[in-house]
Amino acid sequence: MRDKQKREVDFLVVRDRKPWFLVEVKLTDANLSPSLAYFQAQTKAVHAFQVVLNLPFEQSDCFQIHHPIVVPAKTFLSQLL
Repeated sequence: MRDKQKREVDFLVVRDRKPWFLVEVKLTDANLSPSLAYFQAQTKAVHAFQVVLNLPFEQSDCFQIHHPIVVPAKTFLSQLL
């Protein structure tokens, strides 16, 4: 998703025809993208994640948090089942 000001996020996942979560994917950058908060406010998505591949697994439930967060890819992917 991208707007005219070139803010973007990589994925918007829809559930029951409503925005459920946004995902920005990064290899190593753990600095939270401001675009996540912007698009979360615009779409009213429940969750916004910056998924970072090179972070170690954390034992936490990222779907309990409703504001934009950085989450390790292993943690995020383990919770999609």
